[in-house]
Amino acid sequence: MGTTQLETVQEPKYWHLKTVLSEALDSDFAVGEILPNERELAARFGVARATLRQALEQLELEGRLQRRRGVGTTVAPPRVGVAVSTAQRDWSDGGAVEAWQPVDCTTAVAPASVVAMLDVDGDEPVHIVRRIRVTHGQAVAAELLYVPSSSVPELSAIDAPSGPARARGVLRELHRLGLDGQDRSVELGSARVDDAKELDRLPGAPVLVVTTRYLVAGGTAALSVATYRADTCRLTFGDSGDLEISHHGQERQAS
Repeated sequence: MGTTQLETVQEPKYWHLKTVLSEALDSDFAVGEILPNERELAARFGVARATLRQALEQLELEGRLQRRRGVGTTVAPPRVGVAVSTAQRDWSDGGAVEAWQPVDCTTAVAPASVVAMLDVDGDEPVHIVRRIRVTHGQAVAAELLYVPSSSVPELSAIDAPSGPARARGVLRELHRLGLDGQDRSVELGSARVDDAKELDRLPGAPVLVVTTRYLVAGGTAALSVATYRADTCRLTFGDSGDLEISHHGQERQAS
């Protein structure tokens, strides 16, 4: 990372420094690498530490850097890609199926808002699969997948009653269904306590909530409510008008 003269730049010094640092992150650093300390960086670029902190804070807001307690400031992994489109015809959840890790599975009555979207009786228990999505060893999303018993009629009663094994059994049976399509929506929200703990965020931190209805034979076979760390995703619009969340520095059309 070389030095640069900021004295004659008309824009705010921290903003120009942010641009220089961002370019250096792409060329000189690997994901997870720890940046030099503030004193060294400030001396190298000839700026006050207050200016440097502003630039680092902006890069953190943009998802380029992560501050980790006891470690320092590290280079963040690429942003997670989650296509939001009604054109999908598979169970990929907007990303590789293997990126999702089953955590637990319980059977309980779903919240009223979920019941309405699943079109099941209000007192009918459903399978609730909890998964986390991991990239570069970091949890970036937590999901609750609600599955009516009618969608997995062949689920064996002798399978584990709960836990990851039960979750895998529900998913295995669900994925046997021929998917007609998906209906997705995205909204900005605040991290609940459970999600914040799994995503290593503070409760109330900004998140993106992606709600997906999986459509089979004219009905809803399952409903997913996935909570993504807002600093790991960004929304873009492709040429087709489909809405998507893409990797940092990469735009791809939803399919």
